[in-house]
Amino acid sequence: MATAFYCRRLQTVKGFFRPFACNALRIRAGLPAYGRAQHQQRLTISTTYGRYGPAYSQLGRLISAASRPLFRSSFARSHVHEADSRFAIAQSELLRAKLARGETAYLAGLGIAGHNSGAALIEVSARDGVRLLSNDEEERFTGIKHYAAYPTLSIDSLQKRLAGIGLTPRDLDAVLISWNYISLICLALRSAIDHFPRSLALARKDAIADWDIRGNNALVRAAPARLGKQFGLEGPQPLIAMPHHENHAAFSYAVSPFNKSQEPVMVTVLDGFGDEGAISLYVVEQGILRRLRCNDSLCDSLGCFFSIISSTKGGWTTLSSEGRYMGAVAWGDRNRLTNPFYRRLRQIFYFGENGQVRINRAMANWHIAGERDSYGKLLRDVIGDPIPPDKMWNPDAVLRVDDLQHADATNERVDIAAATQLVFEDVLFHVVDFMIRSTGSDRLVLTGGTALNCLANMHLADHYDEEWYVRNLGKRTRLHLWVPPTPGDAGVAMGAAFSFALRSGARPGPVIQHAFYCGTAPTAEAIQAAIANTPDIGCHLLGNINDPRQRDRIADQVAQIVAADGVVGLFQGAAETGPRALGHRSVLANPCNPKTLETINLRVKFREPIRPLAPMATLAAAQQYFELSSGGSDDEFNAYNYMVLTAPARPEAYDKIPAVIHKDGTARVQIVRKEQDPFVYAYLQAMGRRLGVEVSVNTSLNVGSPIVQTPEQALGALKKAKALSGLVMIADNGDACFAWPTPLPCPEVIHAAFAKPRENVAVMQ
Repeated sequence: MATAFYCRRLQTVKGFFRPFACNALRIRAGLPAYGRAQHQQRLTISTTYGRYGPAYSQLGRLISAASRPLFRSSFARSHVHEADSRFAIAQSELLRAKLARGETAYLAGLGIAGHNSGAALIEVSARDGVRLLSNDEEERFTGIKHYAAYPTLSIDSLQKRLAGIGLTPRDLDAVLISWNYISLICLALRSAIDHFPRSLALARKDAIADWDIRGNNALVRAAPARLGKQFGLEGPQPLIAMPHHENHAAFSYAVSPFNKSQEPVMVTVLDGFGDEGAISLYVVEQGILRRLRCNDSLCDSLGCFFSIISSTKGGWTTLSSEGRYMGAVAWGDRNRLTNPFYRRLRQIFYFGENGQVRINRAMANWHIAGERDSYGKLLRDVIGDPIPPDKMWNPDAVLRVDDLQHADATNERVDIAAATQLVFEDVLFHVVDFMIRSTGSDRLVLTGGTALNCLANMHLADHYDEEWYVRNLGKRTRLHLWVPPTPGDAGVAMGAAFSFALRSGARPGPVIQHAFYCGTAPTAEAIQAAIANTPDIGCHLLGNINDPRQRDRIADQVAQIVAADGVVGLFQGAAETGPRALGHRSVLANPCNPKTLETINLRVKFREPIRPLAPMATLAAAQQYFELSSGGSDDEFNAYNYMVLTAPARPEAYDKIPAVIHKDGTARVQIVRKEQDPFVYAYLQAMGRRLGVEVSVNTSLNVGSPIVQTPEQALGALKKAKALSGLVMIADNGDACFAWPTPLPCPEVIHAAFAKPRENVAVMQ
């Protein structure tokens, strides 16, 4: 008995010390150590080193659950209700009854606090389903990117829209907000307890630079009273707080080409974080959106990983770093076998069963310190020290690809960018692979902020082709992918309204075809007043684009300027919602001149050479010059309408349109349709006649600001840019004028058009 007892104890001791013996060998080899739990699981999914998951998960869950009723009651007293509250259920039943009677309902969605605040309006009916009317982004009115406070101006615009259809705010059937701040507070509290006391650093105001949880909560509590006053009500306007990830999923699915599908549709939401986690997976069956899983974590986040690394290794602040860093990837080593950073950086994630993803807490530090001290020692050993906050945007710190030929440090940094992108794609593939295998679906809606990574989107569509489905699922199909124009938080105000409508039994409406929902089209009087009040601006009235003959003539004049290497701004109609300019607030330039990239980046936008230019094209031209994926072909290649999916360039594109081909041989294509934008379509046809390609450079009309919204902002961008030939401004009635800075001569084609009097054309100085 004693011998058996001591033998068992000896085995236990051996088992206890085995991982430490292994660690001694690993440390000697220069590799990170791992703990006992990781030693037991190291031979499963992949070899993993580090610490995964919270330290005190049960305690965190307990305190979070215990505090929830208190927060729920507190917010309800401020007239902010959860989606499963009695108030919300009663409002939902009223909406359901209204639809059953054949009546039309109107819902407002608001982003009250947090980055990208704004206001959206939707129409709901039994006949037409859910239809988007507007999505006004507050940043466009204030000129402050990712504006995070109460959206006063967007709500003013919402009221004007209601008045335009004969309604007042009293006619709204419900007002929804884009975050459930009750859930968010509970999740934040749980995250702090999970790693207590080290995680107390998360309470610092600078821990998450773009998110002030205490300030946001105060703003939300005050919002019902403030909104009631702005709406002219006798009391507060009750608000229903919808789950953040559900908002992403509901809008993205409901406007997708798959919204009438009889087969299951997968919806993935991966962003920085939501109010219940950072990764949420949904499936839609028979029109019902059902959540499969949420990871219940703020820090186990693909969005946080890419944002923090892109910022601290790129030198730009988060929300501005991600797109720039993705552009830098093209200069790095994109081969998983040869990239010097990839294999060790990949250890920052644990890839578990059933699509589970966890951050390695031995490498990352943002689970206890946020952005302020985001690197652990092992991560510093892999990719070096982070750029500190006080060095952001410093010309000596930001990543500059033009230094590649003479700076070894730059070569190293672009390899880190490439490794970051490769790890990002590994996580995305791991999650999507689980979704496909568990649902058997071939339709995927990708949303959340990470869905703006158009390079990863392209690789995803390419990977899950027919051969993969036949080999793995025995089905002769392939993945069909779609990403909305607003996968990030610019889309969640709309999503809150869509989510509530779908919960109330409404069905999806039309598939979205364009993104021109932000603000209203300017009047001719507003444009002329802005020009008159802006010094040193000349103007010619060109005609009216509603007349097909005049439209073609004006489009040809613009094409003639661009073909001669001029650069023209285009300001027409309502602005695009989302981060991409798509022809209503665009800068147009010659795609055939390889020097156009330098001209735009250095003399129009004043930005890094790392930034590529995107092409807008007719469908025929897009198919001629780019390898469009059949995975994006639904609804006549609708996936390529919004610059959210890159495509490889065909060989002839390198000779014909070099300005829009990125260093990696891809382009972020936008297809323009005559039905959605007749003027830009006419311009592209004119480019075909002038240059032989129905393609144009298209970049956003802004200079160091959000995409311009008003005539005054557009003229401000015209004056700041050094290489803009002029600005075409089109009013709500179709009247078009050409404005240019008078210190420069008017472009010859415009000047010549006025040398002789023309019918229906006037001159204004």
